[in-house]
Amino acid sequence: MRKTKEFITKEETDALTAGRILETVSPELTARMEREKATLSFPRVAFRDEDIIRRHDVPKDEATVWRPAFVHDIDKILHCPYYNRYADKTQAFSFYKNDDISRRSLHVQLVSRIARTIGVALNLNLDLIEAISLGHDIGHAPFAHTGEKLLDELYCENTGRHFAHNIHSVRVLDEIFPINISLQTLDGIAAHNGETELSEYRPVPLDSFEKFDKMIEECYIDPGASAKLVPSTLEGCVVRISDIIAYLGRDRQDAEKAQMAISDAFERGAIGVSNTEIINNLIVNIIENSYGKPYISMDREHFEALRLAKKENYKLIYGDDRSRADPRIRPMMAEIYEQMKKDLLAGRERSPVFTHHINYILPTRRKRRIPYEENDPDQIVVDYIASMTDDYFVDLYNYLFPKSRIDIKYVGYFDSDPTYEEVLND
Repeated sequence: MRKTKEFITKEETDALTAGRILETVSPELTARMEREKATLSFPRVAFRDEDIIRRHDVPKDEATVWRPAFVHDIDKILHCPYYNRYADKTQAFSFYKNDDISRRSLHVQLVSRIARTIGVALNLNLDLIEAISLGHDIGHAPFAHTGEKLLDELYCENTGRHFAHNIHSVRVLDEIFPINISLQTLDGIAAHNGETELSEYRPVPLDSFEKFDKMIEECYIDPGASAKLVPSTLEGCVVRISDIIAYLGRDRQDAEKAQMAISDAFERGAIGVSNTEIINNLIVNIIENSYGKPYISMDREHFEALRLAKKENYKLIYGDDRSRADPRIRPMMAEIYEQMKKDLLAGRERSPVFTHHINYILPTRRKRRIPYEENDPDQIVVDYIASMTDDYFVDLYNYLFPKSRIDIKYVGYFDSDPTYEEVLND
């Protein structure tokens, strides 16, 4: 049996890290942070638990000494019925049977870990950071941004309204399952858009659900509004930049596992090219430029390197057919949308839109602004499709349209291997 080494030598470590550029927080700032933590004199920039705002005053949601305010939000999100579905929603690569390629469940954990690392250094509210991180993609459609774009097109064609995953994540936690999540967590989720990077994030104060609801409604009407949202807390700002940090290098790792030959195609820049370098160097730079300040910031060199890295990902990964959802998803989603809307209007209570969706939601004994079944049929269909995992979507299509000629092919575990007969004959 092969023995596992308990440690590696310095020479082996040097070989593993050869060529990597891993920055560290400056000695001066490190000394200041240590001194201020020891004397409790650090800058008080975190969002305070006692300032939390909820839509409803519910005694069981009140903070206690052992269960602080935003821990309630974390628990509510973790136990939301849709949280499990992260596990089978595409992060960047659809239709791969490969356990080593990231799904959205891992992504939200990575965002949480990165954001908490920054948050503990900046003395922020770690519970609020975790709540925003774990909930930020809970409304994401199947098939990553391809699925989001298609669902937006269908929803707009039928209603003139728009679908964005960050806004729908708010709907999941505030309307579909009205579980009394705080304003601060919902705002951080709504404003997390990781497709728009900034060199500096300054919180925009928000003090009421009335203002928040108007802001969310505007995002349904204006397709560009959701990308312009800015979090109201430093914690939300940290999650927003951490969302980019989490996927930038990880998607490169996944591209390698999908056998895309890109390892030598990226420019090094100030943040490096590997997942390890990107995460480490951006975290360090954010800490250096944000400690004790009322905003989150990077220096110009690192920000430009981040922008370049994103452009390279779009060119080399997201623009490649292997990272795009199969184009046949478009007609499949259109057919599902049309059929589920017909079933709703006809009151076919044995249809999956009732048995798998409406009847699944109704037992949640929470106070809704309107009974869920009284929502606009298009909204209910959008809710249903957005809730689907990738595999469920494909199975539903095959159930609804068994005679369809559309046949989705997955990249299997052994597709690139020789046949086993060839192996035996070697």
